[in-house]
Amino acid sequence: MINLYMQSPEVTPLTVALVAQRNSSNKPITMVLEEEAEYPVNYSPSKIVDHACKFFGSSLKGRQEGTKDICGITHKAPITIDPISGMYFFPTTSPTSSNCSWIAHSHIDQVLKADNYGTEILFKNGKRILIDISYGSALNQIQRTAQFRYLLDNRIKFLQKQIGGRTAEFFASIPE
Repeated sequence: MINLYMQSPEVTPLTVALVAQRNSSNKPITMVLEEEAEYPVNYSPSKIVDHACKFFGSSLKGRQEGTKDICGITHKAPITIDPISGMYFFPTTSPTSSNCSWIAHSHIDQVLKADNYGTEILFKNGKRILIDISYGSALNQIQRTAQFRYLLDNRIKFLQKQIGGRTAEFFASIPE
């Protein structure tokens, strides 16, 4: 199991953001921002997100379809990479764009309007990034992610409650 995990170290509950950049050859790369570290990866952020989703038994496309089914969001849909560990991310632009960055919802502390067109995101660990989307669009993405997270978390809690009750009934029915 450890070897499988090591194949996808780029996205964990400690991941703050996957920021789209370009290398010296103008090829898309990702600067992975963690709570305590930053490092480049030679894939686009959306490719990394897809790989992480596959590690948890789905794909980026599957997670996007799940978001659509849960709350109707079809464009720039927020996703959960793994709801159990609280990994909810939203894209800054269309995930098909090599300029698309992914932001971890739970790590955001503040969102500020940048001096020029753009938005500054401050994270709980003190890191900050400038993203090339309007302040209104950033706030909208954060709100949509919060709504999706709320709806999915409620579904999971409902199922856990249902299963918990049945488990208790099952054990109560076993003769001593």
